[in-house]
Formats: sequence, structure tokens, C-alpha cells
Amino acid sequence: MSTSFNAGKPAGTSHDPKPADPDSTGRRAAPAGESGSEGISGAPPSNTAPYNSKNIKEKGFRLLRVAVDSLYLSFPGVLHDHVFKALKDLKTLAQSEQPEVQAQAQYVLASHVFEVKDKGAGVFPFVLDDNAYRIQLSRPGKKLPMAYVKVSAEYLAHKGPIVVLEELKALLADLGKLTGIILVSRIDLAADFVSEYLMDSWDRSAWVTRASEIQNHSKDQHFTGWSIGMGGVIAARLYDKTREIIQSGKDWAMLLWLPAGWKSGETVWRLEFELKREVLKQLQLSSLESVLDNLNGLWRYASTQWLRLTIPNPDDATRSRWPMHPLWEDLASVDWQSANSVLLARCSNARPPEEWRLVSVALGAITSYMAMYGLDDPNLAVQSLLRSMHAHYSSIAANEGMTYSQLVARRIAVKARGFNTAINEAVLSAELKHPKDGTGAAAYRRASKGD
Repeated sequence: MSTSFNAGKPAGTSHDPKPADPDSTGRRAAPAGESGSEGISGAPPSNTAPYNSKNIKEKGFRLLRVAVDSLYLSFPGVLHDHVFKALKDLKTLAQSEQPEVQAQAQYVLASHVFEVKDKGAGVFPFVLDDNAYRIQLSRPGKKLPMAYVKVSAEYLAHKGPIVVLEELKALLADLGKLTGIILVSRIDLAADFVSEYLMDSWDRSAWVTRASEIQNHSKDQHFTGWSIGMGGVIAARLYDKTREIIQSGKDWAMLLWLPAGWKSGETVWRLEFELKREVLKQLQLSSLESVLDNLNGLWRYASTQWLRLTIPNPDDATRSRWPMHPLWEDLASVDWQSANSVLLARCSNARPPEEWRLVSVALGAITSYMAMYGLDDPNLAVQSLLRSMHAHYSSIAANEGMTYSQLVARRIAVKARGFNTAINEAVLSAELKHPKDGTGAAAYRRASKGD
């Protein structure tokens, strides 16, 4: 049976609470599954009776950081007609077979040089993308939000949700007329921690949850974590965050662990809850402000009523009575109000690759070239390789009716569009009309920076 949303439930409670009594309006928690949202009740959350927020607990548990890790916002309104026309034209450019035409499919808003995608996303025909935001826009006159925006985890870590919201309001006001309440469509809450517990030391049966799907994961014979209820209106992941960072190369999160005492080499695990609009609506939360005011309540609901890690008791067939695992007691007791999460000092709107990846590719090319021709001087090898590159691509450029300089400028522009690092239209126009062979790349860089 479902339970009410009770933020004041003690951290160490080892069983599911009893069905809620009617509140002052006569409402009672809906039975599990009745609303299609895995038994979530409609009672509003509360931040009363915060849990213990000590950093170090049993088995070396150390909380390093709590964060809103993903945020999806829905903005009601109507796109301006001139913006709609401009986006249609830019999308057409993005669909061109000519790289220099594709490269001009960009939309500039304040400090953001958005890539305009050649395809829409579902019912939204236009998509703008950079390292901070993915903005999906609807046609005027449709019964849809004007904009549906995903905020990147890195940008949230840099600015925080409230500052992000204000920036988005300003950006989107240039695209259309905003009306009505800005809704949270999805929010992901994450807690990063260190613990001596082995995260694969329990069986699937230890998870007591309203979700129907529980999966464990491994890669290269290394256990990487658990996922529970994925695809539902609530989902959870408990996974090796350090390993994920090493594989993705996005190491900015490590900078935010250092103030909490993290040392290089320590494995950091993340517990993350994904809460979709259906959940928030039933809990009477709509705006971002209301959601942020009730993070403790949301976290406790997810970690004590929707999902618990327990110590199975084979002598007790009633799983709701199984005691809570000590690790889960620490995690469920996280206090979002008192946690001091530092912000990332810098975050670029651009999406270039990590420089070390380019260096690795360059070294591979140079050493291969040296091995092919028996060279032992890297500097001479680089010069020789550049001459070979110039000769090869000059021939390709000539076959396409352009100079080597133009070919280089075109390729830089294509990369710059995807990386959000330069405004291409004026630069490409000048370079393709007035090429100066051998200086195209330098001219492109100067023009794109306004020099």
C-alpha cells in the first residue's frame, strides 16, 4: 500500500511507515500504482526534522558533495515570428550537403554560440545546443511549451540552479514571449560519497522498492553499480563515479570533492535519484523554487519510501520489516539544507575535446610517420608531415574548386560549429571570397575573435 510523503520520518526507521491518515482536507494517500506513478501520494513535502548531517559515519562513510546533477525545465510561451523564420532558415543550412553551409547553422544568444541541429527532437522542430544548454523550441501556435531545456551538470555545478533559471529567462525572452509558470520536468539529485562497504556485497533481494526492475552492472569484470526503476517516473542509480569520470574524461567533479577531503585514488560512489514531472506534480511541486525548497523531502521520500537497501531476514517473509542497511541509513540521512556544496570556479559554454586527446592523436600520427620513413628527429618529422599534408589536401581542394586555405577554413568552421567556439558566417564569407592561400587558418582565428 502507498504511503504519504513524510519528510519527517526518522533516518533509522527500519520499516515502511503505515498508511497515512487523512490530512486536513480529507485526502488520503493513493494506493500503489493507482495513479500510474508507482504509488506516489499527493501530500506536499516538508523540510521539517532534518536528519543528522555529520560528514563521517560508520564504515568510513564520508559525504563529499550533494548536487542537482541534471535539470529539465519547461517554459510556456510563444516563439517570435522572426525567430521562427530565422530558425527555419538555419535548420535548412544545417541540412545542407555543403560543409561551409552547415557551419553557418548557429544562433548567438548573449555569450552562447549555439549549434542549430539539422533535426528536431520529437514534437520540437528546433534544437539549439552548447555545453551549458540543450534548448528545444516549438512552432508558434502549438499547444506545447515554447521551450524545453536541459541544463548540463557541469553548468549547474558552476552557477547553481537559481542563477541558471534567471539566465535562461533572459535568453529565452529574446526568442519569444514567456507566459505562465516555468515547470520542472525532471530533476536529478546526487550524493557523492566514500565508504568501506563493497557495493556488490548484497544480493538483489536486499533492495526493497516499488520499482519492478533492478539491474547490476559490470565492465571488464569490474562491478560498476546498480540501476533501479530506469525508465519509470522515479529511477535510482548507485555507481562508481570515479570510474565513470576516468572513462568520460569529465574530471571537473573531482575538483568539487577536494574541499570535503577527497584524496586522489579514493573510489567515490554516487547515489542518484531521477525524479520526473509526474512525481513532482503529485507531490504538489511545480516551480523550480518550490522543488529546491523541498529537496530534503524529495530525497527522504526516494530513499526511505520508494527505495531502501536492507539486510534481508530469511525468517521474516514481510520484506517491509527488514532492517535498513547501515550504508543506507547514512545515505538516507543526507541533509540537503546544511550541506555546503562548493561551485565550480569556471565552466565554458563551448564543447571542445580535451587537449590531451588531440595531443595523443598527434603523437600517434608523428611516431607512425617516423617509423614509416626511419626518421629519428621529431621536429624534422613534423615539418615533413606538414608538407605532405599540404600537398595531399591541396590536390583535394583543387578537385573541389578551391584553395588549400579555403579547405582548411571550411574544416575549422565545421569543427567550430560543433565546439561552439566561433561565429562562422562572416568569417567563412570573407575567406571563401578572398582567399589567401596558406593563411586561411590564421585569418579564420583572427576574424572569429573579432580581430
